[in-house]
Amino acid sequence: MNQQQYPPQQPGAGGPQQPYGQPPFAPPPPKKAGAGKVIGLGCLGLVGLFVLVALIGAVAGGGSGSNDSKGADTTKASGSTLKGDKAADGSGGSHKKVDSEPKADKKVVFKVWGTAPAGALGPLNITYGSDSDNRDGAFKNGKFEATLPLDDDAMYFNVTAQLQGSGDIHCSVTADGKTKKAHAAGDYNICMAQLSPGLLGGWH
Repeated sequence: MNQQQYPPQQPGAGGPQQPYGQPPFAPPPPKKAGAGKVIGLGCLGLVGLFVLVALIGAVAGGGSGSNDSKGADTTKASGSTLKGDKAADGSGGSHKKVDSEPKADKKVVFKVWGTAPAGALGPLNITYGSDSDNRDGAFKNGKFEATLPLDDDAMYFNVTAQLQGSGDIHCSVTADGKTKKAHAAGDYNICMAQLSPGLLGGWH
């Protein structure tokens, strides 16, 4: 029978000797860390992050709410103060003064009066107005009168009346309490009255 041969022992080596020709046993592989622990720690980290964000949001919301309430209180207080000031001054909205008489629009008055027989060219020729508004007038029953709105930008207001061969007439123009008058008699003479604005205001 074949006998299994063993290699000679080394001096100083202790312990059992493995059979000759067979490799030694490999050491067991190291244990891996449990995957469950890693997942658990990751979940705890996410939960902690959400809790932290929620706390920050709550703190920020509480601060702004308190500021808004303070602003509202300040507004209310100022409103009451304003009302109190109005009451002290006696200037309530129900006591507003209303002008009972509206201001009358200012007018310019033009007049011609006297005797003016019609001539070969017709009756008395009358024109009146301003530098930007000229009109014709009719002489009836020995007089003529017309009015126009007072334009402060006008350079002048005037009235002219030309006789037609004979007659004796007077004319006038009145604006803002000022009056200018003129006179004409005989032939084809012209009666002309004119008002102009002054450098310091008013008409003359």
